[in-house]
Amino acid sequence: MDEIINKVANSSLEVFDLEDYYPAETRTQIDIAQWLFEGILLKEKDFRDSLKNHDWSQYQDHLVAIYCSTDAILPAWASILVTIYVSPFAKKVVSGSLKDLETAVYQDILSNIDYSNYQDKPVILKGCSKKPVPESAYIMAIQELQKVARSVMYGEACSAVPLFKKSK
Repeated sequence: MDEIINKVANSSLEVFDLEDYYPAETRTQIDIAQWLFEGILLKEKDFRDSLKNHDWSQYQDHLVAIYCSTDAILPAWASILVTIYVSPFAKKVVSGSLKDLETAVYQDILSNIDYSNYQDKPVILKGCSKKPVPESAYIMAIQELQKVARSVMYGEACSAVPLFKKSK
């Protein structure tokens, strides 16, 4: 009987797995509507008092997205003021949804990676993640990988979809 040889393990194929960079910090949304009169009206004095009396320490080391769940028309300074209060505790603060937060987090992470390990190599941009890696992270990753990699495929080694091949 012939020995089974793992050709993938013996190849120069590199795997780029975005899950490896997934930050463990807690994600939190802060809804400005909780401090609005009837959820729609910002009364400046009440708003400022509510922010001043809020326990901001509960967001220690969190990744925070600030948003408003109602159709309230808010002055631009409202979310800025919330940011001022939460920033001393949070690791990162963005305006928007949790999806916006994930995109901003991966933007920071992917812009600080050394991609030289993938220089002129075939790369698999690993899919099928168990963690909620946003699609935008894959978009950012392919832009960096195609600068250095010989080729990039998406998926798993057993069923990869070719995406990019450097012209000779």
